[in-house]
Amino acid sequence: MEQPASAYFMEERHDPNETHTLTVLVANEPGVLARVIGLFSGRGYNIESLTVSETEAHKHVSRITIVTTGTPMVITQIKHQLDRMIPVHRVVDMTLTGRSIERELAMVKLRGTGEHRVEALRLAEAFRARVIDATIESFVFEITGNTGKINQFIDLMRPLGLVEISRTGVAAISRGPEGM
Repeated sequence: MEQPASAYFMEERHDPNETHTLTVLVANEPGVLARVIGLFSGRGYNIESLTVSETEAHKHVSRITIVTTGTPMVITQIKHQLDRMIPVHRVVDMTLTGRSIERELAMVKLRGTGEHRVEALRLAEAFRARVIDATIESFVFEITGNTGKINQFIDLMRPLGLVEISRTGVAAISRGPEGM
């Protein structure tokens, strides 16, 4: 059975959600982070990851890296609204540049003995995770990499006695000699 024309046009207009990593250079002054986050919460946009740190102390500049999800129209709207904020120096969509490196750090705590302990160490070695704390009954691993790698490591550790996870959020930088 053929779909009515109205259903066809509705499907054409539906934009799937995309995940984008935005890097925002801002003046390092009180309240800037709250204003940036307020833009997201006030419009119902989701922040999946958020990292912020002063990057140029002598210029009083901080770098905010935000991973967010939305339709292409919503992502464009977010970028334009961020660009118009007074303390914002520059907004770059690292996803669109196609020339960026993204990394995240996670600390993963496991409880276990015997066979689970041996398997956890084997998997940690395969993922290049480092043991940063060890007791007779537990390990804390440190792992860095892209979000997918970290998610995969965590999923494999769940049945081995996963206790706790602490993650930094995504940090991103462009490849090549040019700066932001």
